[in-house]
Amino acid sequence: MKFTITKKIAKHGSQAIIIVPRMLESFLKPGTLTKINIEVLK
Repeated sequence: MKFTITKKIAKHGSQAIIIVPRMLESFLKPGTLTKINIEVLK
């Protein structure tokens, strides 16, 4: 299965994080192996 999402990087304390949409929660259970490609858009 493949999804494409465009997100702004959020801040959590001193770390930058990517928030995953709730609709993908059922696909991304703990232990799920994923491949993440990051392309920085200007």
